[in-house]
Amino acid sequence: MTELEEFRTEKDAFFRDDPHSPLLPEQRASFEGLSYYPENQALRIRVRLETDGVDRDERIVMQTTTGDEQEYRRAGVVRFDVDGEATSVTLYRSGDVEELFLPFRDATSGWETYGAGRYLDVEPPAGDGLVLVDLNYAYNPNCAYNPDWSCPIPPGENWLGVPIRAGEKTFPGAHEVTVGR
Repeated sequence: MTELEEFRTEKDAFFRDDPHSPLLPEQRASFEGLSYYPENQALRIRVRLETDGVDRDERIVMQTTTGDEQEYRRAGVVRFDVDGEATSVTLYRSGDVEELFLPFRDATSGWETYGAGRYLDVEPPAGDGLVLVDLNYAYNPNCAYNPDWSCPIPPGENWLGVPIRAGEKTFPGAHEVTVGR
């Protein structure tokens, strides 16, 4: 079993069995596991976190699925290719959280994946300034399973025109949030 397969198996067990699962009780009763894209090594990217020209002090306010707001700061930008097309996304930092936050929407959002977007947690850069952006670990926010959760909506700078066919797919019966294209 690969590290990714083990991670997915453990996540499915948590969703099915743990009382802290975001699933509603009726969803847990019939839960058979999340749906995932096959592992895609091309979307496991080790790249420099660019900070030149990035205003790392600007207050970025993200609207949430419940109409609230959450505040972040830009950590930097990463650039990579998806199926030959140049792409860039912004990673964010928040409060005292060490991991960087990558909320994004892509060409699969609302079709193959959760309409409001997906997330990825990224370890901060090591001494070499590189980060590992492994989109195979992209996940649906908890509000996809339970509308009581308040989840930040990815900002426009992270709305990608390319499909990211990695990570979690749509959850049948997901609570959809309308987000303009």
